[in-house]
Amino acid sequence: MLTANRELMFQARESLKNRWGLAVGGNVIYLILIALIQMVPRIGWIAYLILGGPLLLGWSVFFLSFSRNQDAQIAQLFDGFNRFVNGLVAYLLMTLFIILWTLLFIIPGIVAYLSYAQTFFILAENPQLEGRDALRRSKTLMKGNRLKLFFLFWRFFGWFLLGVLSLGIGFLWIMPYLATTLGRFYDDLQLQNKPLSLEPVLEPIQP
Repeated sequence: MLTANRELMFQARESLKNRWGLAVGGNVIYLILIALIQMVPRIGWIAYLILGGPLLLGWSVFFLSFSRNQDAQIAQLFDGFNRFVNGLVAYLLMTLFIILWTLLFIIPGIVAYLSYAQTFFILAENPQLEGRDALRRSKTLMKGNRLKLFFLFWRFFGWFLLGVLSLGIGFLWIMPYLATTLGRFYDDLQLQNKPLSLEPVLEPIQP
């Protein structure tokens, strides 16, 4: 049986105890890098499409270390560049599929995002895996679990409001909290020991 979302959030707070400074600092570096890339005149959005995947992969490695109570280091934020192609392919495909489903209607877009939400955690602990296969595994892993993840995000709604009311300052702590909780969610799914059959990534998503 899966762990309750409330418990996952508690476990995340325990994992961050006495390490908030490192978690917040790493997240700030990640956000600064994204902002700098997007600020490049004329080609910023293209640069982000190219570099966003490897950066997100490194961010996932970093916070997966927190959620597992392992040694986390700022250098992990750049681990994605060691697997540049896999991170790039996964990010481009995931972005494309989510956009295409969102064009149909907002709900299919949300379903698509939830289906592929584990992609970069899967890549983080499977260096040999190709980006396309990580999307397939995420989709399989999330079958029957998308609603649980949706409700987990909903539990953070109040925190997001607090972040807005604090003029964004609160997000410096909220984002690491959410990221570490998502790492816990991912590991909890893995404990089900579900066989991860690699079904075609282009197969239509079933709500």
